[in-house]
Amino acid sequence: MTEEIAAGPVDAVREPAAPRRRGWVVFLRDIVVILLIAVLVSFLVKTFVVRSFYIPSGSMENTLLVKDRILVDEITPHWNGYHRGDVVVFKDPGGWLPPAPQVPPRSPLLEAGEWFLTLIGIAAPDSDDHLVKRLIGLPGDHVVCCNSLGQLTVNGAPIDESSYLKQGVGDDRASSIPFDVTVPKNAIWVLGDNRTRSEDSRYHQDQPGGGFVPMDNIVGRAFLITWPFDRFGLIDGHYAVFNGVSNPKPQGRRRGGRRA
Repeated sequence: MTEEIAAGPVDAVREPAAPRRRGWVVFLRDIVVILLIAVLVSFLVKTFVVRSFYIPSGSMENTLLVKDRILVDEITPHWNGYHRGDVVVFKDPGGWLPPAPQVPPRSPLLEAGEWFLTLIGIAAPDSDDHLVKRLIGLPGDHVVCCNSLGQLTVNGAPIDESSYLKQGVGDDRASSIPFDVTVPKNAIWVLGDNRTRSEDSRYHQDQPGGGFVPMDNIVGRAFLITWPFDRFGLIDGHYAVFNGVSNPKPQGRRRGGRRA
């Protein structure tokens, strides 16, 4: 009888400890679940909706500067297509970029860290394998440079690019390289805003692809500068520049490409 009475207070003291331990376990479990869900959502967003890239060159100055970090919309263009003026990110069609330099081996810890940051869309290690340019010609468009005023024309309409073009010193023409092309089906014609430093469609006309970028190579439309903070803001497509461009004439059986 005495032992039973003595044991009561001991049990009463020990009982609350178990719920407290279970409370911490539940709390830690919930934190892990939340983190896993956050990583999964980030991965899905990065894979199917928005991707991050950085700008490695000055080919799009002054719209985009070296080391700018941008977000690329992957999903919206699937609904309403691409438009003249879009700033697009695309995979190298072949031969546009120099061979990648050999990278010295890194520690597994650094590799794991970059993998995780890439997974959630913070790091962008594949930026050097992609290019960013302004879309000038859509499938069927007849793009010519230059007219008597030094402007390029799309389907016969002159384009005033002064709102975004970085002019070369002593050269007011839209391009120092003449071209006369009709964009084939499922491809686009792209140019950099800094024409004197952009090896874009003009420079690859003699390659098998004719300087055109296949639609399948396009990752998406760049829409936002996220870094540095003092440059945070939307990327302007300058769509009004192309308002006077009419729809291209049906190509029939003629293949798009460089005209004589």
